Formats: sequence, structure tokens, C-alpha cells
Amino acid sequence: MRIAVLGTGVAGRTLGGKLVEVGHAVTMGSRTATNEAATQWAAGAGPLAKAATYFDAAADGEVVINATPGMVSLDVLAAASTRNLDGKVLIDVANPLDHSAGFPPSLSIANTDSLAEAIQRAFPTAKVVKALNTMRADVMVAPERLAGGDHDAFLAGDDAEAKAVVKGLLAEFGWRPEHIRDLGSLDAARGMEMWLPLWLRIFLTQGNKDPFNIKVVSA
Repeated sequence: MRIAVLGTGVAGRTLGGKLVEVGHAVTMGSRTATNEAATQWAAGAGPLAKAATYFDAAADGEVVINATPGMVSLDVLAAASTRNLDGKVLIDVANPLDHSAGFPPSLSIANTDSLAEAIQRAFPTAKVVKALNTMRADVMVAPERLAGGDHDAFLAGDDAEAKAVVKGLLAEFGWRPEHIRDLGSLDAARGMEMWLPLWLRIFLTQGNKDPFNIKVVSA
């Protein structure tokens, strides 16, 4: 597929690199087509990778990934354009982290709403799926790094076909079917995003900074 990755941070570069590795053509979008981080990533990722503006990346992509900081996601997607998102699977991996009061950040949206739902309202013809926001970027694309892959990835969305596309990409990343947990409709993104304050506290109290993730265990 042709996939647009919006965002040049660690998550965007990591996801983009893995997508190229498994055979997809990836355009990394940023404010300008000459963004240094995006062009350096494209140069190192190979012939299936290129850099472009948010608008041009979204126009080219069959699937769009929002890997921008959550506080600017709506503005970035507006720059990508409603018409370029129309009918497309939009995978939201961002979290609405507000750093204005220092670290650790709080959530700018919580409890009765989520960033994913705000994106869906703003772009109603896109097919928003929340996924991969509950873990570090290196775990997103290489679940085998932890416990041989014996841990869980969550997703939520209102469109079954869109979720099937996301499940397929997760499988390409190495996620086993029994560890891809579909939580149902998009409002489940509220809980997925509210995991982040706890994730951050675990991160802060871990002395070794090794990656970690959730595994659901039942009797």
C-alpha cells in the first residue's frame, strides 16, 4: 500500500521505517517538503520512502497515520485537508499529552472524550482507528522484543473494514492474532489514552528504562 505517516518524531520515523521494510511505499509528511528530519529519514529508508508536506503526503496515501504530538494533531490533519482524508483509514497513534505545566504531562482530553473521537468529529468521512498509542515506538514495530511477543496491542474504531486493515498491518509488524485486542467502538480510545498517565509513572520509576507493555491475563 501507499501509506502517509504524518509526523517526524520517533514514532513517525520508527513506524515509517518498519512499513518500508515490509514493502509499503511511505511518504512522511511535515510542514515543508524539505523538513530535515523527514528528508534524512527518507534518504536512509530507501527507494520506497519519500518526504512531502502534510497535504501531499495525505493526498498520496491510501492509509494515513497520525504520529504527531496530540496537542497539534487536529491542526496537522487540517493542513493535510479533509478531502485528502475522505474515505481513508486514519490510524491515530497519538496521545493528548499537555506539557504546559511541566513533566509528567496531563491529558488535555479525558474521561468523556478522546483525541481519536475529536479527530473523527473533525474529519467525519475518515475512518479513524485508534491503535499503538499504549507503548513505546520500538515495541510498536517489534513486539518480539518483549517476552517473545507475549503481550497485547489494542485498537478501537467504528468501521470494521478499517480495523481489518489495521489488524493486517499489526500482523506485518509481528503481532500475533491472539494479542491484537479489538476493544470495540471508537469511544474505547478514552481508556487507551488514559493509560498514558500510568505508563509515564511506570516509566519514571523504572531505573533501567527498558521497554514494557501490557499483557491481559485471565483465568
